[in-house]
Amino acid sequence: MSVTMFMSTLNADNPVLQGFAFYASILILKMMMMSFLTGVQRYKKRAFISPEDAAAFKGEVKLEDPDVERVRRAHLNDLENIPIFLVTGFLFILSDPDVVVALMFFRLYTLARLVHTFVYAVYVVRQPARAIAFGVGQLITLIMIIMIIVKFHQL
Repeated sequence: MSVTMFMSTLNADNPVLQGFAFYASILILKMMMMSFLTGVQRYKKRAFISPEDAAAFKGEVKLEDPDVERVRRAHLNDLENIPIFLVTGFLFILSDPDVVVALMFFRLYTLARLVHTFVYAVYVVRQPARAIAFGVGQLITLIMIIMIIVKFHQL
């Protein structure tokens, strides 16, 4: 990739970069909100992680509340998957993808992660809802990785 092409892909006027920045920001905000959701669930269930929190909020130290753990697992799943997508998305931008394809991938991945959290931690839905949402995100990331490899394999 030439320096000129590299710089044009990282130009703020690049619609792929703009779309990625928008959807990446939503995903980052979503991950941040998971900490808040965990805290809300802890307060609601009075299941606190530390004695000082339990004393302050008239609860108990409870490390294994199923509802709190469900939210924590959803958050952990985000922490395991969204950063990989963010790095992949940035590399994908450098591959100069088609705008429509790139924006579709960014939108679908974001929607899949939002659905995954909703059916896992907010309103529990039977499988395969969570597995489908997870699989869609994984498939999109995999396709993007393959497209990156194909684009840059000769370098």
